[in-house]
Amino acid sequence: MSSTAPRHTALDALHRSLGAMMTDFAGWDMPLRYGSERDEHLAVRTKAGLFDLSHMGEITVTGPEAAALLNHALVGNIATVGVGRARYTMICQEDGGILDDLIVYRLADDEYMVVANASNAQVVLDALTGRAAGFDAVVRDDRDAYALIAVQGPESPGILKSVTDADLDGLKYYAGLPGTVAGVPALIARTGYTGEDGFELFVAPADAEKVWQALTDAGTPAGLVPCGLSCRDTLRLEAGMPLYGHELTTSLTPFDAGLGRVVKFEKEGDFVGREALTEAAERAASEPPRVLVGLIAEGRRVPRAGFPVVSDGKVIGEVTSGAPSPTLGKPIAMAYVDAAHAAPGTAGVGVDIRGSHEPYEVVALPFYKRQK
Repeated sequence: MSSTAPRHTALDALHRSLGAMMTDFAGWDMPLRYGSERDEHLAVRTKAGLFDLSHMGEITVTGPEAAALLNHALVGNIATVGVGRARYTMICQEDGGILDDLIVYRLADDEYMVVANASNAQVVLDALTGRAAGFDAVVRDDRDAYALIAVQGPESPGILKSVTDADLDGLKYYAGLPGTVAGVPALIARTGYTGEDGFELFVAPADAEKVWQALTDAGTPAGLVPCGLSCRDTLRLEAGMPLYGHELTTSLTPFDAGLGRVVKFEKEGDFVGREALTEAAERAASEPPRVLVGLIAEGRRVPRAGFPVVSDGKVIGEVTSGAPSPTLGKPIAMAYVDAAHAAPGTAGVGVDIRGSHEPYEVVALPFYKRQK
């Protein structure tokens, strides 16, 4: 077997039985869509969607100095995360460039689970392993220990309640707790990447099909549908959530990405990239770099990553993500633009779409915010 053959999740046969269109994503064979990506998108916004996210990379860090290691290796203050809570953070290079954005769950006093993007899981694992030298802590690759299923959308709490014994009402956003789902053990987290309320369920791969089926049976009457990566992308774009490789790269610091708030200089001890990030913070305060903004099309043409953003015939930025927005009914994009053109409502901004300068409205992110 060739080493370049894509990996399959525990739900692969099930996706194929549902008629999913599959695609290679970060070395995994993943469902792109099952039917209409617009219908899948709108189901998550109005009812519920079910996602297989088993390609994400789980890395467990344990030991007496697990918190100290993560504080050294990551830019956030992980030591202040309570047991049962989660935190969004980043891992940076020594020069401040973003290696990946992460969610870290504190499972016990000295046990954490770091969840990396599929495309960066090995990079993050290697970095954490290298940075663990001198700490009384163990970094373990748990990518094969978990399947990850997400149920997202306004109907998701009711759907999940019918198949779990866990106290979902008491589960806050960015928290996780152990429980059972469909009779099997699961880590139930109230996190997601859609802009909606929802849950991510970490289960053993052998249990994945049972959990998926139970959620499908419970959710179908409420309008739940299986969803692929295509609508996951349009959902996160509407919610203004960055995607690694688009809004986040090694050539950008968290301050360049408008996410400087994740860097905690006040924490004890040194951390990888502190010096470079201190300089980046000062730079961003005195002369803002390009700013990440939202763009809404006045016409129908869809902008794509890499397209130039223009004003008065000059290039003032670059699109990082673009797609038709099913919720707004218009094409939208995220783009880094020069600070002088970043204010919402700035006139005269367009996107160069194959030589034609299409007019766009500059707006603040996110494009969509759910009603609480």
